[in-house]
Amino acid sequence: MRASVEEAGALLERSDSAGRRRLRSASPVQGPRPGSLRRQSSSFREDVGHAASETYLVSRLTFKLLHCLGIGYRWMSQLLALTIYAILLMPGFIQVGYYYFFSSQVRRSIVYGDQPRNRLDLYIPEDSSRPYPVVAFVTGGAWIIGYKAWGALLGRRLAERGIIVACIDYRNFPQGTIGDMVNDASQGISFVCNNIANYGGDPNQIYLMGQSAGAHIAACALMEQAVKESGGHLVSWSVTQIKAYFGLSGGYNIHSLVDHFNERGLHRSIFLSIMEGEESLSRYSPEIVAKTSSAETIALLPPIVLMHGTEDYSIPSSASKTFVDVLQQAGAQARLLLYEGKTHTDIFLQDPLRGGRDPLVEDVLSVIHADDAIARQKVALAPTPRRLVFEWQLKLARQISPF
Repeated sequence: MRASVEEAGALLERSDSAGRRRLRSASPVQGPRPGSLRRQSSSFREDVGHAASETYLVSRLTFKLLHCLGIGYRWMSQLLALTIYAILLMPGFIQVGYYYFFSSQVRRSIVYGDQPRNRLDLYIPEDSSRPYPVVAFVTGGAWIIGYKAWGALLGRRLAERGIIVACIDYRNFPQGTIGDMVNDASQGISFVCNNIANYGGDPNQIYLMGQSAGAHIAACALMEQAVKESGGHLVSWSVTQIKAYFGLSGGYNIHSLVDHFNERGLHRSIFLSIMEGEESLSRYSPEIVAKTSSAETIALLPPIVLMHGTEDYSIPSSASKTFVDVLQQAGAQARLLLYEGKTHTDIFLQDPLRGGRDPLVEDVLSVIHADDAIARQKVALAPTPRRLVFEWQLKLARQISPF
């Protein structure tokens, strides 16, 4: 298994090098000049070349992953269900994809580090008259299929309401293991903290958010940073720069999820390989890290808001409840928001595709704009998002969903 990880990583380095050189020339790490929001557009040929390079890379890594997973009824049935689920929601995905690739408010693949997939996308409000709050977002994907574009729908919704969103990409398995993912996310957060002012963001209003596996990875990065900072280690970003952390449908005690994931098709051996072995489960369980951390570490943590659907079968809502209880007992500011009757993807995907009110966005904005009455008024006057798919598609997708 380790050989497969190393081989996949080497493959990525070879096939991605040309793409990274192109991106560096088109999107410098330092960002545009202060006060400038003009996009440095690449040529059509470069975009096609970049897309082809990434498609080739993803295809090769997919075969590597399937080789690791093997052929089994449970896994193949889950893959089939995911395919049908995606087809049902494809009309909505196409509309979001058009926005992602052609909107002038989206800046794709800004390089934030030297490792493969150290890139992020920025969703920027149209009005650039003032610095805007920023949400650094880590997407989900079962630590295997995560990709920064998965945050396009959330990025669009928040950007339309005056929030800059930075969707941070990171290496997936077998391209990397959990340590690589946490390091990538931490580097992406560092880039946002130190450079977002160049893109019209307010460096004093940065929020961290993750969904599913991304919620776990972001929480790991946050706890790891707090431990380092309280221990006097040199850091490139400070936990105190994060105004709040939003964890959506995440799992925070990996020990308690190994058997659960195994029953749902993510085999124990694969999951332990992702988590770097059984001996590393405590290190990458934010709940356990919080329970064993010093008072100085806990004091550095920002307010933490965990969100979960009560009918989430991919990661039970009890995972968020237990983490909140541990944080509160340790002295941290933490609270839980439960969404009655919602599944793992309802809050993040199906509800926004349905149009109308978006409970997740409303709850996030209520925290970000808690002390800004003018911003709350502007949000209240914002146009209601339109429906992107039919209701029958949403209902059928919910029934067939592997999540």
